[in-house]
Amino acid sequence: MTSRIVLLGATGYTGARTAEALVARGVHPLLAGRNADKLAALAERLGGLETARADVTDPAGVRALLGPGDVLVTTVGPFLQLGGAAVTAATEAGAVYLDSTGEPPFVRRVFEEFGPRAEATGATLVPALGLDYVPGNLAGALALRQAGDRAHRIAIGYSLQGTSGQAFSRGTMVSAMGVLLERGFAFTGGRLTDETPGRRTWRFQAGNRSRLGLSVGGSEHLTLPALAPSLQEVGVYLDWFGPMTAPASLMSPLMGLAARVPGATEAAQRLAQALGGRVGEGPSEANVATARTVTVAEVRDRDGDLVTRVALDGPEPYGFTAAMLAWGATTAANGGVRATAAAGPVQAFGLDELTTGAADAGLVPA
Repeated sequence: MTSRIVLLGATGYTGARTAEALVARGVHPLLAGRNADKLAALAERLGGLETARADVTDPAGVRALLGPGDVLVTTVGPFLQLGGAAVTAATEAGAVYLDSTGEPPFVRRVFEEFGPRAEATGATLVPALGLDYVPGNLAGALALRQAGDRAHRIAIGYSLQGTSGQAFSRGTMVSAMGVLLERGFAFTGGRLTDETPGRRTWRFQAGNRSRLGLSVGGSEHLTLPALAPSLQEVGVYLDWFGPMTAPASLMSPLMGLAARVPGATEAAQRLAQALGGRVGEGPSEANVATARTVTVAEVRDRDGDLVTRVALDGPEPYGFTAAMLAWGATTAANGGVRATAAAGPVQAFGLDELTTGAADAGLVPA
């Protein structure tokens, strides 16, 4: 392995788990972050890793850690507020960039703003290489491969099951609340369009139960159409809101109106930060022990008839995300990336390779 792996945000909850997953693969990443004491403690616990202080808001500081072909893994969020420096640094360095974001507006920004720049420098940008949104990309790609040119519409449903206690990390909660009033998107009529999050719902079967999912933007809207030229509609849905799913969908138009109020988005981000300080850094131990995921992809033809269905079972979200980032980083460092510019996980690593890597992380056919 000649490329260096740099982990930015190593002392956060997801970052520390990613560092552990990398070391478990026999890799010695450079741990980077702002708090030198926390970095030193983590580095010592993991066997004496190299560390570097880096401010996530300083592109030049992050850039100094990277050379062409190196791999930057970042788990620092909220990404809309703090993610720009890291992706800028990786793009300028011609490096491979992987992140743990689940924020749809940031994923879109990586593709639309940074993708063309990365193509010019030879960088590869793969956002959302975790629970958001590897399972949907993989299930969707497998279903589209089976459907062939009959694919007209695909729906992806994410189900979180077996939760107990605090289900999400502080960072996830802050990120999710911080994008409530941001512009959403969908893929409809053969093109990417703006759409308020939560505008639509979809009922799907997962874990032997009927689930109601709320529409969100996902990387699938940006990545799956390239895999199937006949595809005209892509929908991504989360069932994570339980009984609040239907009311949240009814409120979607109001959220769209609220987003137009001057200062509303910034106020939502401040509220998210304030509320985030009242919860634990990570999910509860009980939740880590019992939670699992089910992801479903259904492809329908032009007449609305079901063509193919793929369902994948996965482990708890944070362990899966850490394992996928570690797999992606080691694969990239060994020359296993197939694309430049902004890419989905299938385009970046290949469908068969991604299937194997995801299985190693616990994502398998249901």
